Amino acid sequence: MNQNKFEYRIATADDLELVWNKDIQRNSGDTRWIRWKDEYINYNKNHEAVTFVAIADDGDVIAQVTLVLSQNVKAVKNKPMLCDGNTIANFNAFRCDEKFRGQGHISKLVKIAEEYAKNIGVKIITIGVEAENSKNIMIYFHFGYTNFVMYELDEEEQSLILYYKKEL
Repeated sequence: MNQNKFEYRIATADDLELVWNKDIQRNSGDTRWIRWKDEYINYNKNHEAVTFVAIADDGDVIAQVTLVLSQNVKAVKNKPMLCDGNTIANFNAFRCDEKFRGQGHISKLVKIAEEYAKNIGVKIITIGVEAENSKNIMIYFHFGYTNFVMYELDEEEQSLILYYKKEL
C-alpha cells in the first residue's frame, strides 16, 4: 500500500516547469514536447488554461490535468463546440506517472477542476480521446463524459480523435 500523502491543487510556475521537464525527458527526441511546454506554460500565465496537479509528499508532481478556457489554445482554436471562452471549456493533457496510475489521482484532479470550472461559470466541459484508446474512453465515460460532440482526424498524430462532453 502506498504511504505517500498527496496534495491536489492548481499548478504553480515551478510545478509546471517540473512536470513539463519530466514529459520532455520521457519523450526525448520528440521536439514537440519542448514547444508544448512553452505553449502550456504561457497558456497558464495568460489564464487561457489552468493546470491542476497532484504533488507527492516529496514535492514531485505525479499527475496533471489541464482545463482549457480560451479559444486561443491551439488544441481548441476554431472549434467553439469544444471551448467557447465562456461557458464551454476543454480538458487536455491528462498525465500520471506510471507508478501512480490506477490510484485515483486523475479522478481527484478531474473533480477539483470541474468544481473550479463550475465556480467560474463554465457549464460544459469537453474532452478528446483517440478512438483506438478504449481504456481511456471507458475512464472518461466513468467520469460522465458520455455525450458525443464531434470527431476529427489529427494529421500530426495520424489518429482519429473523438470528443465527448459533460454538463456541470
